[in-house]
Amino acid sequence: MEIKRYYKVITFVILPIALLFLLSGCYARKENKNLKVRIAFFPNITHAQALVGKELGIFQKRIGEDVKVEYKVFNAGPAEIEAFLADEVDIGYIGPIPAINGFAKTNGEIKIIAGAANGGMMLVSRRDLNIKSLGDLKGKKIAVPQYGNTQDIVLRLLLSKVGLKDTTKGGNVEIIQAENPDIKTLLDRNQIDAALVPEPWGTRLKKEVNSNVVLDSNQIRRYIDIPTTVIITTSKFLKEHPDIVEKFLVAHLEASEFIEKNPEKSCEIINNQISEITSKPLPEDILKESFKNIKLTSEIQRESLEKAIESYFELGYLREKLNIEELVNTEILDTIKNKEVY
Repeated sequence: MEIKRYYKVITFVILPIALLFLLSGCYARKENKNLKVRIAFFPNITHAQALVGKELGIFQKRIGEDVKVEYKVFNAGPAEIEAFLADEVDIGYIGPIPAINGFAKTNGEIKIIAGAANGGMMLVSRRDLNIKSLGDLKGKKIAVPQYGNTQDIVLRLLLSKVGLKDTTKGGNVEIIQAENPDIKTLLDRNQIDAALVPEPWGTRLKKEVNSNVVLDSNQIRRYIDIPTTVIITTSKFLKEHPDIVEKFLVAHLEASEFIEKNPEKSCEIINNQISEITSKPLPEDILKESFKNIKLTSEIQRESLEKAIESYFELGYLREKLNIEELVNTEILDTIKNKEVY
């Protein structure tokens, strides 16, 4: 009798519980299959890991077949931030200044979770001018791609190193904004004196209009090692899907390692992706030379980023100073590196 009662307990108590777990597991798998991860990036060599990871399928492989990976292409940081605000993107490669803007606009919802690239900028001058140092920029007209973007902030920080500043702030250096193709025309026509531009435009200006290199990427980094590209997500996505964020970052590190070990093949992949997206591949010599000016890294240079935030605030682009500890969250990245899982 005792044995019969025991089996009844199993039948009426334990079996339903087991069935509940089985059904919930099936539901979880079904729900997981409907999950999408939307990854944002630019068709740009400073977003190399995104381009290589996409073509080689590294992100999909690491995140898993149960989760659909979608790629969203943008040409500028503000557009990508707007996509984050509209809940159209989950994780993205982006410049640090748009990331700071996004953090401010969303009251701290945007988080920087890793670095991607440093360097990749060049300060050049007209071929007929004898500009050899930052001090020689006094009284000159200098172009940047956009006011308030990464190159603009870096230029202003560089000028401050030698006691120079913009004419709008009572200084004697005129800073103008122009799109990169227009900067090339302005330099070629001697309508500006210098420009601080991202790669591959620095190399293009050097080769195509014979601009002089005042500071190359490595020299700029000795002054200011501000990130060129970072990875961002939202607090919500970070909280709801920490496992996917971890898998994404493992894939990011794997793509970085592949590029480091296979530079020739990586340049080919990068140009293939740029060509596929924009229909305008880069000349091979410009691609290879400009890519040498970029340092891929997952690290965040907090001190330089903090200086950029302070400068951004002082220039009036921010209403209040931001706390870098609230902006940057590398807990998952640090855990991955400690585990050495990639």
